[in-house]
Amino acid sequence: MNKTVGFLVLVFSFIACKEDKLPDANVIVNKSIEVSGGERFQHSNIAFDFRDRHYEAIRDNGYFLLTRTTINESDTIVDALDSQGDLTRFINGKRIVLHDTMALKYKSSVNAVHYFSVLPYRLNDAAVNKMYLGKTTVNDSEYHKIRVTFDKEGGGEDFDDVFVYWININTYKADYIAYSYAETDEIGYRFREAYNERFIDGIRFVDYNNYKPRTNVDGVEIMDRLFQQGQLELLSKIELKNILVN
Repeated sequence: MNKTVGFLVLVFSFIACKEDKLPDANVIVNKSIEVSGGERFQHSNIAFDFRDRHYEAIRDNGYFLLTRTTINESDTIVDALDSQGDLTRFINGKRIVLHDTMALKYKSSVNAVHYFSVLPYRLNDAAVNKMYLGKTTVNDSEYHKIRVTFDKEGGGEDFDDVFVYWININTYKADYIAYSYAETDEIGYRFREAYNERFIDGIRFVDYNNYKPRTNVDGVEIMDRLFQQGQLELLSKIELKNILVN
């Protein structure tokens, strides 16, 4: 009898463990990428304007070329970042030799704008690590909450940044994003609220309300709670204009 009871306890414990198993963050992110454009990202030419600069991205099955064009009085400045990680600057069509520190600065800024423009695409890069944090509610909608970090190898200059994505459990769209970043000797925090969703040639684009905390923050994971408590201040709007997709 005791053996039977013990066996049943093991069976029910096994079933309970299966039921309590957390969802796979990779599966959720894959679904989010799929509803946002999926394979269309892999072979695409995307162009848009952001804050008086023009951006273009050519992607072809792993290869990419990301450019930023700035018109400065009579000069046309083009910064081009390729999939090998090399940043090249051209002024009026002439290649300019950059010091390493400036090349890293331009590389980071070009990559950041293009990275945010097509989120959640690239969350399956080799250097990306994803962790499921659980379900939560933001503005009466339920979300999967996923933490994203990056390996030092292949994670870029800002590999130590930490992101959190709130992916709607019904639509699988990433409606909120928060991240921490190095700011001199401190850690800075931002929270972005997606709006103005539109699909262009099957690829989802959104704009963002960009918030910063009013008070000190102890970890990027609590930014959704601060948002709902009114503890975030609107810093800027991230708006992509004149989007073209081929």
